[in-house]
Amino acid sequence: MSYARITAIGSYAPERLADNAYFESIVETSDEWIQSRTGIKKRYFSAENEYTSDLCVAAAKNLAEGYGKDLSDVDMILVASVTPDQIMPSIATQVQFKLGLENTGALDVNAACAGFGYGMVLAQGLIAAGSHKKILVIGGETLSKVTDYSDRTTCVLFGDAAGAVLIEPSDTQCFFSNITGAEGSGGQDLYMTSKHDCINGETVNANGMIHQNGRRVFKWAVTTMPVKIREMLAKANMDIKDIDWLIPHSANMRILEVIANNLEFPMERVLESIVNFGNTSSATIPMALHQGVKNGQVKKGDKMVLMGFGGGLAYAGVVLQWDL
Repeated sequence: MSYARITAIGSYAPERLADNAYFESIVETSDEWIQSRTGIKKRYFSAENEYTSDLCVAAAKNLAEGYGKDLSDVDMILVASVTPDQIMPSIATQVQFKLGLENTGALDVNAACAGFGYGMVLAQGLIAAGSHKKILVIGGETLSKVTDYSDRTTCVLFGDAAGAVLIEPSDTQCFFSNITGAEGSGGQDLYMTSKHDCINGETVNANGMIHQNGRRVFKWAVTTMPVKIREMLAKANMDIKDIDWLIPHSANMRILEVIANNLEFPMERVLESIVNFGNTSSATIPMALHQGVKNGQVKKGDKMVLMGFGGGLAYAGVVLQWDL
């Protein structure tokens, strides 16, 4: 059995800034209302002809440039997203093509805001099995293209971005445990559908936009995630006090605060990307981690919990040690 480690990280946000003043101009809201309820100050939107695969490629190139990595021998690309360029072909195959990687496996992971966590679990398993040696895990979204801007409570949440990590074999253990799961009974509480107008027997709005029951998702996240994080730590024979950084999905600052409080974990050691990038679904965790690395917070040897949760309702996470 082979160990795995993250050997590089990169991210990308598009150029178009959408601050809270922008939303004040299109819906009945205010900067104070948005910040007090979500923590968000700004987010970035993709250009009209800029798609999720483009953001993912930019994040991968940022990773390669930042760490001097040659991606030509990458043997698997895993892309987590709910905003594909199209249903078929997959985003991963588009990333493979645009990066010019001829002999690379390519697979999309559709698990909403838990997608990057699932990608990490899958990559670690492929490395451990010895079937792959160099895996790109990317979380990328263009949520601005599927946001209902008439819904004042949700349209202020979402932004576009992509984050990527490279996972390779290691001589020492860096991944200590993981967890995956779902509560499919809550599918109608956070969904996006364009054809089927029924989820779990409930009629839903099939207009191709994001729909969310914020109260239900909030309650589920703050009650379920602390329990699952403790379960994952127990599998690693660790306690929350052994962790240097907690990196949950940046859905909403208020959710992060409640999760940290329930875990009795200090907020100053919670890495987030919600304030400056908004909720970017599968991209929030790598974006937050990369920001922590760039500003010098994350150091070699730090232990961390990465925990994604969202539409499904699905969740996935890993406990790992930063080895860069």
